[in-house]
Amino acid sequence: MSLSKELNARSGGKCELCGSTENLNDFEVAPSKENIAACSICIDQIENSDNMDANHWRCLNDSMWSEVAAVQVVAWRMLTRLRAEGWPQDLLDMLYLEEETLELAKALGDGVEEDENAVVHRDVNGVILQAGDSVVLIKDLKVKGSSMIAKQGTAVRRISLDRDNEKYIEGKVGPTQIVIITDYVKKI
Repeated sequence: MSLSKELNARSGGKCELCGSTENLNDFEVAPSKENIAACSICIDQIENSDNMDANHWRCLNDSMWSEVAAVQVVAWRMLTRLRAEGWPQDLLDMLYLEEETLELAKALGDGVEEDENAVVHRDVNGVILQAGDSVVLIKDLKVKGSSMIAKQGTAVRRISLDRDNEKYIEGKVGPTQIVIITDYVKKI
């Protein structure tokens, strides 16, 4: 039986990542030399990060549980690339890989090395904040450049992080986008 027929039989004629039935191809997962059935959209985004559509990869919520190690490797790599989006980090926290599979996933150095100089944002209690998290203000804050006062207890949803300063996050309070110092927020 040819490789394509084996992959088609294993995958049920679907992309093993997103479930699409169109434009299926064999995709070799380096360095293991194992192949998976993947659609042209998934392959294009894996190979060309400029074409990355984060929402396309929400499909990994299902495919990361595949019994096929090569599918798990690709799922881990894509979630790791996208972890700044917020939701992929939640999936990574749930994902369990056998030690050998995890080593394969890390083998390409696909941006997965932890940078010891990376900026880490922490709330008042020391909890690490990620982009997309929700926080609550722990005191009234005067907003510079306006007469607005952001009241204690106000929830700020879907925050974004300042890449250069670990003390600054951004979020909307009412209709206004403001910069908030992390010493005055608590993660919800």
